[in-house]
Amino acid sequence: MEKAILELLNKNIQTRQELLRAKREIAKKFKLAIFENSKIIKEYQKLVKNKKIETSPVLEKLLRKRSIRTLSGIASVSVLTKPFGCPENCVYCPTEARVPKSYLSNEPAVMRAIRHKYDPYNQVQARLQSLINNGHFPTKIELIVIGGTWSALPDKYKYWYITECFKAANEYGSVTQKNNSELKTTNSKLNINLLKKRLLEEQKKNENAKYRIVGLTLETRPDWINEKELMKMREMGCTRVEIGVQIIDDAVLNKNNRGHGIKEVVDATKMLRDWGFKITYHWMPALPGSTPKNDIEKFKTIFTDERFQPDQIKFYPTVVTQGSLLYEWWKAGEYIPYSTEELENIITECKKVVPPYVRIIRLIRDIPGESIVAGNKITNLRQVLQQKGVQCQCIRCREPRELKIINYELKIIDYKAANSTEYFISYESKNSKLLGFCRLRIPDQKSKYTSKYLKDCALIRELHVYGELSQLKSQTNVQHKGIGKQLMAEAEKIIIKNNLNKIAIISGVGVRGYYRKLGYRLHNTYMVKKM
Repeated sequence: MEKAILELLNKNIQTRQELLRAKREIAKKFKLAIFENSKIIKEYQKLVKNKKIETSPVLEKLLRKRSIRTLSGIASVSVLTKPFGCPENCVYCPTEARVPKSYLSNEPAVMRAIRHKYDPYNQVQARLQSLINNGHFPTKIELIVIGGTWSALPDKYKYWYITECFKAANEYGSVTQKNNSELKTTNSKLNINLLKKRLLEEQKKNENAKYRIVGLTLETRPDWINEKELMKMREMGCTRVEIGVQIIDDAVLNKNNRGHGIKEVVDATKMLRDWGFKITYHWMPALPGSTPKNDIEKFKTIFTDERFQPDQIKFYPTVVTQGSLLYEWWKAGEYIPYSTEELENIITECKKVVPPYVRIIRLIRDIPGESIVAGNKITNLRQVLQQKGVQCQCIRCREPRELKIINYELKIIDYKAANSTEYFISYESKNSKLLGFCRLRIPDQKSKYTSKYLKDCALIRELHVYGELSQLKSQTNVQHKGIGKQLMAEAEKIIIKNNLNKIAIISGVGVRGYYRKLGYRLHNTYMVKKM
């Protein structure tokens, strides 16, 4: 098999069609089954390491499975916390034994977590291995912790969990999952002060590790956001928070036993923004008590009312699953899901009003069709709408992906959000494809929510340069070409015009070194510079 793959790799393959043709020819010649790309990648990596062949960026790209996973410039790694229950009992959430509330045991992310007994270390290592096996270079990781209301989990568990995630990234390739079991047992028995110390140690290592966690996302409820909780999140390295907003309608929220209202959403959004976090809203069309017209109107509100203005949106259309109160309502005829046509129309209308500084992360949740008793079962809703010509100016739809962009220009959008001014600073092509962007906030200095560590500071809430993720220190279409530095320079010009001389960045642990090169220093979990 090695000889066959070596012959394949020595061919001057330039297109996917040529790759497929070569695979067929080699399989026929050596009387083998057609090789899967993952096997070719594994052999390719071994041969390159042993210096038997030269690296081939073109071939790497052709072999890569689901290349879109890292075309945004980062590799997303999702991990699931173990079941702890939930502080509320929303009507639409299923309840399944030995699975976190609102999740189902046959969801892909849950199945992965169950295989690893919800162990964070092994989940991270397994995900990195999968990405590498499929030709990706997950050297810049956005760690996404899912599993429900993070803030309601025991503090000791949370600090242990995040420590293990950093440890897994730091040790990938040098310590196996099996050999780490004894270390995990020791960590779980430590008191919280020692856990915090271990976390700081692993974070420090990660600043120079091969696989760096450049962003950490936690999901929680709006009514659990407070100063104490945000301080813990910052200690853990969190840079983005997802909150379950569902809909801006108190009557609908109450009917669904949500346990909070609009006020809690407004307060949470303001506090998160004043602490520099990026904010993602979970949005649920078709909730009991709402209508298609109401869903569209309330969605428009989040971008016309400055109290909201999230940076990202996840659409989670309501579906009926067994184990939920909604299932009983549906059986009794008390709830009727929207039709496919109604749902497509809602999302079409919503996409029309999404500003260019907002990213729509997803349009449906990854629930297997066999678990959906009633409601939307279309898994490729984004593609269906694209085929119907639905236009969108969100960040995701404007990512350059594999496009080579040479000519670009600076664009600055300013807008009001939570009593302050936000600037979306970007470099874009003439057809609006994004090369990179920076989120700058000139905060309300009188805000009661601002962290005591951020007084008189302008805030950089996000800096992102798009382009294919590659190994560190290598070149790609966009990354590592100075776009980030140019964006930071433009942000600093705006800060000076606003008579501020101090700037704080809510930096991911793995990119602290980048900001140090620009003159920033670590201070109370933020990268800070006086100008």
